[in-house]
Amino acid sequence: MDTVNPLVWLAIAGAVIAALLIWYFIARSRTNRLRQRFGDEYDRTVAVTGSTGKAEHDLEDRQRRVAAFDIRPLTAKEHDRFAEEWTEVKSIFVNSPAEAVLHADRSIGALMQARGFPVSDFDQRHADLTVDYPDVARHYREGHDIAMRQGRDPSGTEVATEDLRQAMIHYEVLFNVLIREVAVPNTQRDRIAEPAV
Repeated sequence: MDTVNPLVWLAIAGAVIAALLIWYFIARSRTNRLRQRFGDEYDRTVAVTGSTGKAEHDLEDRQRRVAAFDIRPLTAKEHDRFAEEWTEVKSIFVNSPAEAVLHADRSIGALMQARGFPVSDFDQRHADLTVDYPDVARHYREGHDIAMRQGRDPSGTEVATEDLRQAMIHYEVLFNVLIREVAVPNTQRDRIAEPAV
């Protein structure tokens, strides 16, 4: 009866160990890359899905989804319109904080739509935002949660004015980031590109 050379068994064991080490380092690299890109959203997604593997798959799906969008900067006209609308929303807060928060929530949705984000439902908008704006997406979720509590409470007794003020602060953080990018018109871009004489 022929026996297998012990060196063959060692080579097979070495190959299996090498494959496991490679898999481990690839998985670790994936985790570190996603953790760095998504920040706190990585941990929140792990908690929601209940599994690191599911969470990482979800986060990578988000990246692929958002990469297919046509996210664009605002035109100067859109920028001015949204800035004017935001000033109006903040002025409403003085007399009607609840109305201002609900209006701010709608304004953020309209701003996102103008930038090219699909706005089918809040959870999807939030998930899409986490890809490029993970830090401010948290503000969007917190502001929206307060707005939804207010919307379910027509009597206005559940949500305190201080909570509504916090919602406006959260919304304003996101608003300031989303309105920042404004397209430069071609004629202006051409003048900028011309060398000074």
